[in-house]
Amino acid sequence: MRPGLLDRLPAVVNIGLPWFCDGIRAAGGSALQVEWRPPALSPEVMAVFRRHADTIAAANQTAVARIMAARPHLAGMGIARDCIPGMTPDTLLHAGPPVTWEQMCGPMRGAVMGALLHEKRAASPDEAERLAASGAVRFAPCHEHAAVGPMAGIISSSMPVFVVEDIEHGTRAHCTMNEGLGKVLRYGAYGADVIERLRWMERTLYPALQAGLERLGAVDLRALIAQALHMGDEVHNRNRAATSLFYRAVAPALVETCRPDTAAAVLRFIDRNDHFFLNLSMAACKASLDAARGIPASSIAVAMARNGTEFGVQVSGTGDAWFTAPAPVPDALFFPGFSKADANPDIGDSAITETGGLGGFAIAAAPAIVQFVGGTAQDASGFTLAMYEITAAEHGAYRIPSLDFRGTPVGIDVIKVARTGIRPFIDTGVAHREPGVGQVGAGVVEAPIEPFLAAAEALALALASPPGKEQSCALMTS
Repeated sequence: MRPGLLDRLPAVVNIGLPWFCDGIRAAGGSALQVEWRPPALSPEVMAVFRRHADTIAAANQTAVARIMAARPHLAGMGIARDCIPGMTPDTLLHAGPPVTWEQMCGPMRGAVMGALLHEKRAASPDEAERLAASGAVRFAPCHEHAAVGPMAGIISSSMPVFVVEDIEHGTRAHCTMNEGLGKVLRYGAYGADVIERLRWMERTLYPALQAGLERLGAVDLRALIAQALHMGDEVHNRNRAATSLFYRAVAPALVETCRPDTAAAVLRFIDRNDHFFLNLSMAACKASLDAARGIPASSIAVAMARNGTEFGVQVSGTGDAWFTAPAPVPDALFFPGFSKADANPDIGDSAITETGGLGGFAIAAAPAIVQFVGGTAQDASGFTLAMYEITAAEHGAYRIPSLDFRGTPVGIDVIKVARTGIRPFIDTGVAHREPGVGQVGAGVVEAPIEPFLAAAEALALALASPPGKEQSCALMTS
């Protein structure tokens, strides 16, 4: 007689609640839990994507080809009011999607107050706070002015900025110089030491770097980033190799163009700030991704950004629209004396690195980063491998040694995110939720799914509605 089902230990594949597996395993059987979720998009939306599959695929191929062909170079430096499109004396640019003073989180408010003190538009923090709330300050996202900023991302009119140009497509991006870690403006600090550092950067660091770069000529940032990936960076939360490479590139020109004491002070500042290259990596990704904007039918994300209140996504095929949801709080390693209760929700434009195939998407190149949350080198590889499931290509220039030099996953496809439920993985710094405190830790976070669902639905509406016709809401899932 053939053995029956009950004559041997069961082997089960479970797609339901995970605890169904517990009893099987407790009895000595084997159980495989399948991470399956019901489709998040409606059948109507998915039907649109099936009808237009070839059009979407061609558009996405164009988008990722532009991203990977980009050749971002550091072209020079200037003052924000002279370089950044649309910048005025009353403008303060900030990270993330649009946000009003009333909606701003604590660290962004602190950074705004610090910028107003730096600009000498206010003589005290209280006066700066009143000015910011008065309506006399024009707030706008960095991303809408060809710029990016880490954490609070505040750029004011007199701040020096790097100018990064994609010499393949002509797109430009701007970013400030990195202040370092801890109690700094971008983390919401605004004390006298913060303002003094900003003024030193404006009066000493900027003219020295500007003169050095004029002597040196354009710096190939893509080549620098590609090499840094081979040296243990992912150029978001770890920039030690990239900063060192940048230091080597500019040091001779600084020595040749500056007084010895100035050159020594500038080189010492860069040497003591492993994150100095962060802002440049962000601007390099911004210039590269902007080359892929405005491609009809493309489902490729061209920006992910957070303002500390909301997480926002922009997509190539849906114009300048932002799709948002509440920003999550990162999982982090906190500085002594702080905990997750002190943490502000995720903040900053620095997720542009993940959007460009770096940062958390390249974390297999920098496994030390996952130690922030007690992870392992194997975890780091797993995070990167998961990101291939939601991207359209593997980068031709940015490669990961531990994955046999496989190209980093690039070209986040919002349709794939919505269909699979796999969320973009981001590594990040953590700011205190109150203004004036500064950085309290660093860690990792997953993007919320809602902006990607909304972006996919908006793209489906655009594809389903001929130009000039009124769009129907029937496709929307909520």
